[in-house]
Amino acid sequence: MLDFDSALSQLLAQARVSVAVETLPLNQACGRILATDIVSQIAVPAFDNSAMDGYALNVGEAWPADFALVQRIAAGEVGQALGEGDAARIFTGAPIPSGANVVVMQEDCRCEDGRVSIAQEVKLGANIRLRGEDIQTGTVILPAGTRLSAAAIGLAASIGVAELQVKRRLKVALLSTGDELVEPGQPLTAGKIYNSNRYAITALLDDCIITDLGIVPDDAALTSDILARAAKDHDVLITSGGVSVGEEDHVKAAVEQLGSLNLWKIAIKPGKPFAYGRIGECDFIGLPGNPVSSFATFLLLVRPFLLARLACLNLEPPRFKLTAAFDWKKPGNRREFLRGRLNANGQVEIYPQQGSGVLTSLVWGTGLVDIAIGETISAGDTVSFIPLNAMR
Repeated sequence: MLDFDSALSQLLAQARVSVAVETLPLNQACGRILATDIVSQIAVPAFDNSAMDGYALNVGEAWPADFALVQRIAAGEVGQALGEGDAARIFTGAPIPSGANVVVMQEDCRCEDGRVSIAQEVKLGANIRLRGEDIQTGTVILPAGTRLSAAAIGLAASIGVAELQVKRRLKVALLSTGDELVEPGQPLTAGKIYNSNRYAITALLDDCIITDLGIVPDDAALTSDILARAAKDHDVLITSGGVSVGEEDHVKAAVEQLGSLNLWKIAIKPGKPFAYGRIGECDFIGLPGNPVSSFATFLLLVRPFLLARLACLNLEPPRFKLTAAFDWKKPGNRREFLRGRLNANGQVEIYPQQGSGVLTSLVWGTGLVDIAIGETISAGDTVSFIPLNAMR
């Protein structure tokens, strides 16, 4: 079996970057991968402006007893130059008038009979946002490969960009295998189970164009035919189940017949029967059938692979060093990813049942605890924690 790091490295090396792009308005681009650098054509702020409501002052060589109030400047207005000893009533975001060298917040000022006095002197330059202090003209504010967050969309809007060129979404075919599977809403007869993987993986592929091929029975010829047809029209083909070594597991053999299988069996738990190959120009990914194995291997392996195909800058999720609130005295021969969450003390606890079929552990947990091969953990040890929401 291949170790996890080697498997991920080999998988990413197989990721051919898609060249297809499209242009979208800002309100449709969140979550997409930016295809080109975004260079600001303006400075932000575009002019010196007030950081708060107060009074803009022209302080000479020494602070006078008070200042003459000569004008009022609201946001969107342009005031007149201030002479030495003059003051302007100013509001947040309004342009700083020429001659002003400080803004004092209104709570620290008193205005009577057209004169402004302050409670105490403040540092010159205080409360003035300088032109370009956030963004300088010509700066790359968002490099190609950025996965566009809500904040990134706002940043693009702040420099006047109305549209973004993004990577076109990958076309993914998804199918489940197994005579034992029944769709939710249907009667559950003896020996049958509901198909949870179909819905969980579909939800994880919400940034792809999905063709749902449903459930494929355990039939070798039918499996081969469906895989061949799906591979012609899709970038990636993902199956759930059928890549193990049982007599009714036909997917692995079909892929080897139709194309090539480059990865099979990884030393991780959950998720050993994971497969990668290619049918023509279509990437094939075989997920395990057990629901936790399917979910975890998608997050740990498939998500980085899909992002690599779109030339995303950040492929792997952040990891945090946290203190264990549990004991793990079962050294294994596979790298384990335990479902865990932070307790009230900021330490990591794990779900009591870590079986690959215990889907409740993923709802209960907020992340995966990465346990190395042969490693044991005692409460108080430092562990590596990967948040689930960082792998979406």
